[in-house]
Amino acid sequence: MADARVTMEVGNDAVAIITICNPPVNALAIPIIEGLREKFTAAVTRDDVKAVVLTGSGGKFSGGFDINVFERIHKTGDISILPDVSVDLVVNVIEDAKKPVVAAIEGLALGGGLELTMGCHARIAVPNVQLGLPELNLGIIPGFGGTQRLPRLVGLSKAVEMMLSSRPITSEEGKNHGLIDAIVPSQELLKVSRKLALDIAGSGKPWIRSLHRTDKLGSPSEARDTLKMARQQAKQTSKDMPQHHACLDVIEEGLIHGGYNGVLKEAKVFKELVLSDTSKGLVNVFFAQRATTKVPNVTDLGLKPRPIKKVAVIGGGLMGSGIATALILSNIYVVLKEINSEFLLKGIKAIEANVRSLISRKKLSQDRADKALLMLKGVLDYSEFKDMDMVIEAVIENVPLKQKLFSEIEKACSPHCILASNTSTIDLNIIGEKTRSQDRIVGAHFFSPAHVMPLLEIVRTNKTSPQVILDLMTVGKIIKKVPIVVGNCTGFAVGRTFFPYYQGAHILVNLGVDVFRIDQLISNFGLPMGPFQLQDLAGYGVHVAVSKEYSSSFADRTFQSPLLELIMKSGRNGKNNGKGYYIYEKGSKPKPDPSVLPIIEESRRLTKIMPGGKPISVTDQEIVEMILFPVVNEACRILDEGVVDRASDLDIASVLGMSFPSYRGGIVFWADTIGADHVYRSLKKWSKQYGNFYKPSRFLEERATRGIPLSAPASEISASSPRLRSGKIQWHVDFAQKSTGVHTTGGAPVAVVDRDFKFRFFGGGKERRLSGEPVKIRLVDVETRPRVYGLSSGNWVFSNRMYETSVVCNEKFLSLIL
Repeated sequence: MADARVTMEVGNDAVAIITICNPPVNALAIPIIEGLREKFTAAVTRDDVKAVVLTGSGGKFSGGFDINVFERIHKTGDISILPDVSVDLVVNVIEDAKKPVVAAIEGLALGGGLELTMGCHARIAVPNVQLGLPELNLGIIPGFGGTQRLPRLVGLSKAVEMMLSSRPITSEEGKNHGLIDAIVPSQELLKVSRKLALDIAGSGKPWIRSLHRTDKLGSPSEARDTLKMARQQAKQTSKDMPQHHACLDVIEEGLIHGGYNGVLKEAKVFKELVLSDTSKGLVNVFFAQRATTKVPNVTDLGLKPRPIKKVAVIGGGLMGSGIATALILSNIYVVLKEINSEFLLKGIKAIEANVRSLISRKKLSQDRADKALLMLKGVLDYSEFKDMDMVIEAVIENVPLKQKLFSEIEKACSPHCILASNTSTIDLNIIGEKTRSQDRIVGAHFFSPAHVMPLLEIVRTNKTSPQVILDLMTVGKIIKKVPIVVGNCTGFAVGRTFFPYYQGAHILVNLGVDVFRIDQLISNFGLPMGPFQLQDLAGYGVHVAVSKEYSSSFADRTFQSPLLELIMKSGRNGKNNGKGYYIYEKGSKPKPDPSVLPIIEESRRLTKIMPGGKPISVTDQEIVEMILFPVVNEACRILDEGVVDRASDLDIASVLGMSFPSYRGGIVFWADTIGADHVYRSLKKWSKQYGNFYKPSRFLEERATRGIPLSAPASEISASSPRLRSGKIQWHVDFAQKSTGVHTTGGAPVAVVDRDFKFRFFGGGKERRLSGEPVKIRLVDVETRPRVYGLSSGNWVFSNRMYETSVVCNEKFLSLIL
């Protein structure tokens, strides 16, 4: 922000060049708004200035208003922070100036940036400039006059399309629609803009104030039809997004009562929407996605990504073919390996089908498709693997098979080759157990369909090198994914966070709640479909296999429902054979299948969890909460264990990986809006009624009882916390005996978990015999010598891959804790 400034230079031709300078995209921060007002006022009053050209530095006009201002308003609730730009600057200072203003546009003019240009009297652009109003993506509407000027420049229909879709157009398309007056080479931009400004000043060209134009708005009846159709579309596609309907209402105000009245209503509605829950959620998602580019001990080490030009994909099934498609579409050469010619041909045909689908939906040109498919080669052995920069294993979730493959590819590949697995649940340490190249092993977890879904979960072990993580992050960006880096555990971040989602749904069904009511309520909440329809779609076999992994790792909080097994025994296989919880017929929407109800009744008879054998009575809100609060609870455990670096990583992962409604801000953000205390008290109540599945985590309990948001970083929590997990201090354990086979010279990290002085540490997923082993607890600080502060009473407890023991502490230790 220190570089944010607006400059003005007056040339010998009496044209003032006003330049926005706020790298990297010349965001319209508050100092920039003030600087524009100051420079324009000066230019208009100076006798040596005849006309003005407005432009941006660094090859970009402006990326729009500074979104950090919205975040400040959301945190403080103070809307007065928001400057009055629409009337005070764009109308009064620029559009109504006594001297003509021409916008000289390079790179991009988005949001408030484009709105500034529309307040000018003409617009000159270079080729391929991005022009758009993406404000609706942030839960607001254009606030600097865009709802009024864009329809008057490009026509109502095109303007509505641009605003509701938030998609930008190029300067070439802008010229065709009247948004841009001329396109010139970059080196000619200022010269042509200066000349046009002087021509307007000398009355050689028309002086056009776009707010006053009406020639492109069409007749009243045409306008009514256009807005009616747009409202119907918004109701179908954005029913939970108030900004879409608000945008159309504001446009209509200008059509009926004139552009200036439209601007006044726009300013009022803009401020109201900035304070809305929808805007708060969408702005959080925006910043969460931006934060994924910064990974501690990876992106801050000064490393440079290595070029990844050749990638081998092992397995041409649904995931492998999707991954290969994503890579070749981004000009990365792919070698697809299968075990036989039949499977290889199926894999190649699947990739070709993926590409054809993109062509048919007009998301890919035939020329680009042809070039992409030339980047693909199928093989049946490892002979070409020696030249690969990365290998991605994408076979079925089978531990022995994956271990075998990793041993083979380690021998076949060069020492620099990245060895990645697309596993969705299996511990990477187990997969790479039989290899020597632990630093090159990393998880590359794509979401299905891999060439469409935007999230890439990068899983690192304690031994994965920062260079490998950085390289994979770079590949993710190249193939247009949002990469999040997470720690290694069963299910990693996304899968583990959401495994209680299905568990909770099955508990409710076995408690007597209607399966179709559950799906409808979850759909109403904002997810694309409910958990049971999603099981139909994903396939039962996958769900059963994944559930076994979670049951093994988290036995204390899993519910064994027989329902899926019963459904599969009845011959149902979901969408694959047209019959599951729903009936699937070609050309029609899924329909609830009443004949599944006797199977559900059989499941209820087997589980016997209905109180008194009768269905429970629950409200619609309780159903949603009983499914999603356990998800929040698991997210808390993930935060507690440091599987992700920050809560916002889980927010963006839930939105992009599990289609959690973006306008709710992500799973942790949503929980904070409800309140950790309500989540905690609800789970505590249900755990007493329905069992351990609902038991609140210690992290949730602590945050709720102390009034701390779940998203608050550990570094912001008061030092009075008894857990002492941040800063330079770490707890370590040293085993007094080597007989266990796990004696460590450096110690293993543990944490104080409560005021009963219970300690725990990660056990690597396998229980070892620790019962009765005495253990010293050392407080390790880089500035002092390690000291022994306590001795355990023995009796370690192994649970959820963690060891835990009570510790008898000396007085010095007690003074440090309390």
